Amino acid sequence: MTFSEYATEWRGSQRHLAESSVRQLDSLLGCHLLPFFGSRRMDSFDHKVVDEFVRHMEAHDVGSAAQSNAFDKLATILLDAHRLGVYEESPIIGVQHPQYSPARAVIPTAPQLASLRSQGDDSFRLLVDLMSGCGLRNGEAAAINLNNIVADDVYRVTEQVNQTTKKYGPLKHRRQGEYRDVPLPRRIRETIEWHAEKHGTVDGYLLRHPQDQTQAFRPYFFQNQWQRLRKEQALDIPEGMVIYSMRHFFASNCLSNGIAITDVAEWMGHKSIEITFKTYRHLMPGTLGQAAKLLDLGLAA
Repeated sequence: MTFSEYATEWRGSQRHLAESSVRQLDSLLGCHLLPFFGSRRMDSFDHKVVDEFVRHMEAHDVGSAAQSNAFDKLATILLDAHRLGVYEESPIIGVQHPQYSPARAVIPTAPQLASLRSQGDDSFRLLVDLMSGCGLRNGEAAAINLNNIVADDVYRVTEQVNQTTKKYGPLKHRRQGEYRDVPLPRRIRETIEWHAEKHGTVDGYLLRHPQDQTQAFRPYFFQNQWQRLRKEQALDIPEGMVIYSMRHFFASNCLSNGIAITDVAEWMGHKSIEITFKTYRHLMPGTLGQAAKLLDLGLAA
């Protein structure tokens, strides 16, 4: 069996993937894996073949994030074949993973965040609060629902507005029906309640399409308003700050106040803690010197 044949069968079994994940998988297969491995027999893979693929991507200036994602997908496929007995030893063993270090996050200060809240319309203020205060992705914030406040200080994230279908769908990296609970600061709850009282809701949803209340709010409405305000120089933000910086603020606020990075990773919906650690390690307040002093206090107690 060739890699192309095996990958096609394997892809058909990935029924649990969300639409966005399927698109990413197809892109990685079509752009990187199949052009390089398509006709190769599955029983001919070893660590040298895999390492050659990594060096090929490096030589052709494939972006570091794409290299990492393509390698991870190849590893998943070959691990599946290893479990089925195609290999006695996984062909991935001994191959160095492509190094990917996310760009340093540009994070708004508290005064900049306050300025952002006051510049756009009511939906803009609500979305800024949800992303910076609860760590929601913009698609998740677009699906904000009053019924998902499960406690005074807990919001249950159950769905997002899919960027492609423009409809409500499962969360990123989650199956239909799965959810995550996130902290709901008092100020953010008050913003939600203020918006609901002022504009009403439709089946609990605070945001709907402005021209058709039967349709979901589009995340790109937020992006359009952000770009317009930037063009008008109405936003007091530094170079490199983007909408996603609101989520960076949430992570920074958590970590600088001593909240465990494992909790932050769960609340932000990251697939693995490694992603959280790579992106926000520099925000963690702990240093070896500080750790030594804290440990010394405990030993002296």
